[in-house]
Amino acid sequence: MAVAQPSIVYRPAQASDEAAIKALIRAVNINPMGLKWPRFLVAVAENGELIGCGQIKSHRDGSRELASIAVQRAWRRQGIAAEIIHLLLADEPPPVWLTCMDSLVPFYQQFGFVEVKGGDGRSLPLYFRFIRTVFKPIQKLSRIPGYLAIMVWHNEIGH
Repeated sequence: MAVAQPSIVYRPAQASDEAAIKALIRAVNINPMGLKWPRFLVAVAENGELIGCGQIKSHRDGSRELASIAVQRAWRRQGIAAEIIHLLLADEPPPVWLTCMDSLVPFYQQFGFVEVKGGDGRSLPLYFRFIRTVFKPIQKLSRIPGYLAIMVWHNEIGH
C-alpha cells in the first residue's frame, strides 16, 4: 500500500532501491548489518529520489526489531521518519524492539516505545541480550558518548 503526502510517496522497497537504501544507511552512520531490501519501507520524493527508509527485522529468537530508520539530511524535521515508523508498526503485533543511542529515547517514546533499563537483562530476547553485551566494550574503546538504549513497544501507536 502506497501512502502519499505532498511530494512524498511511502511504499514497500523494490530491488531497484537496494543501493540507495545501503547508501543512506552508510550516510547516516547507523548499523549496516541486515539490510535486506524486501523488509524495507521507503519514502520517495517526486523526482524519484529515495529520501527515507526503515525496516522491521526478524531475529532467530523470534523477536522483531524496528531498525534502519533513516532520512536524508535535507529532508529531516518534516515528519518523514515518524510516518515511516507509523506505517511499519501499523500491521505489527507487539512486542517490537529497537536499539538506539540514549539521545534518541525521547524520539521513540512518542510512538509508545519504553526503555528497558537495569536488571540482568533476562527479560530481553536473546538477540538484544547479545547486542547489549557486545556493545558495552565497543563503546568504551571507541569513547562513544551516551549508551545504547533498548526499547520495546507493547501497545498501539499514539498519533
